[in-house]
Amino acid sequence: MELLLFFRDRFDLHEGKEDELETIDYIKKNVEFKGANLWILIFAIFVASVGLNVNSTAVIIGAMLISPLMGPIMGIGLAAGINDFELIKKSLKNLGIAVLISILTSTIYFSFTPLNDAQSELLARTEPTIWDVLIALFGGLAGIVAGSRKEKSNAIPGVAIATALMPPLCTAGYGLATANLFYFFGAFYLFFINSVFISLSTYLIVRFMNFPKKEFLDPKREKTVKTYITIFTILTIVPSIYLAYNIVKRTLWEKSANNFITTEMQFPRTQIINSTFHYNPDSSTIEVTLIGERINEENLEIISRKLPVFNLKNTYLNVKQSGDSGTDMNLLRSDILKDLYERNELLIKNKDQKIALLERELAEYGQTYSQVMDIASEAKINHPNLQNFSLNRGIVANLQQNRQDTLLIAYAKFRQNPNQNERKRFENWLKIRTKADSLAVIIN
Repeated sequence: MELLLFFRDRFDLHEGKEDELETIDYIKKNVEFKGANLWILIFAIFVASVGLNVNSTAVIIGAMLISPLMGPIMGIGLAAGINDFELIKKSLKNLGIAVLISILTSTIYFSFTPLNDAQSELLARTEPTIWDVLIALFGGLAGIVAGSRKEKSNAIPGVAIATALMPPLCTAGYGLATANLFYFFGAFYLFFINSVFISLSTYLIVRFMNFPKKEFLDPKREKTVKTYITIFTILTIVPSIYLAYNIVKRTLWEKSANNFITTEMQFPRTQIINSTFHYNPDSSTIEVTLIGERINEENLEIISRKLPVFNLKNTYLNVKQSGDSGTDMNLLRSDILKDLYERNELLIKNKDQKIALLERELAEYGQTYSQVMDIASEAKINHPNLQNFSLNRGIVANLQQNRQDTLLIAYAKFRQNPNQNERKRFENWLKIRTKADSLAVIIN
């Protein structure tokens, strides 16, 4: 019993809760899109579109922090939870305006940008996965719980970043600008899934925390509104559950397909250069492109029979090999070059960095070497007793800060031991002459 009381006290959502009416008013204020809110959305869409265009994660995150898209989505869940049909209509209207403006803005940007290639950040928003559903659900739960506190936290901006509401709309705009309907519908589907599950999580918390429902003077009107709310909730939740179920099935199928390729499609003198998956509940396809020694049809048939072992029922294996009459050799060459580049890109980058470092060190050494005779001759004029002179760069281990420093080391030998003033004058002149940040002078 004490343990139960302990957990109830620890997980009590009513602790630190804002007055329900204040929370409702707080969410309602963020529902409407007009004036400054609308301009902020447009600017944020431009920023996100640029981020997707140049493949900059930091820019995309910044745009999501600016975006006010969460307002009407949470407003829909709140309205369903408190039986406020007018708020549902207002939230849906403003969400529609926001979506239309967002897609229109991103379409305009991608129609004029000179960078037309779809980068990895953009491609990641073309198809939802089960992880997107879970992020939207738990992110929405965090958002409404944080919004109901007396002390507002940064949870709602965090939810906007985690659920990534804005990038899918920008990707949908890219799909329209490039006439790629697959990108458009895939990205819009992702936005729809995120919006539905954020609204659903808001609805669940509002019901769980017993927010005061809207009161009606006319019982008949109240019954009608409740009926509309119930129908709206069912029409939203049931399809979303079905969609989430299909996403789970597709995610598990893709995992099994990857496992199948990794386990069964490994050959000693043949390499996979490309693999694509096409999921359909009734009939799915795994397409694999091979290069190297040809695999005969009998072996491919044996491999295909193992598909059910990996829970890949109703799945067809389509293997393309170099030399097949139906194989596009230009596409094959392109895939080979792409694969080689991706595999060696990091190696090339590391080599370029090493070469640049060596070139820089060599240039510094060459500069120091060429200066020795000139500096020695000038020093001889000011110090006639100077007999030998050397100048080199050395590496010093800084043990206190655990790092390496570069030090310019000068060695000077005089016929007669110079006095303190001459030593000081020689060192000061050498520092100015070499323009060294750190200099050590050894006088013999």
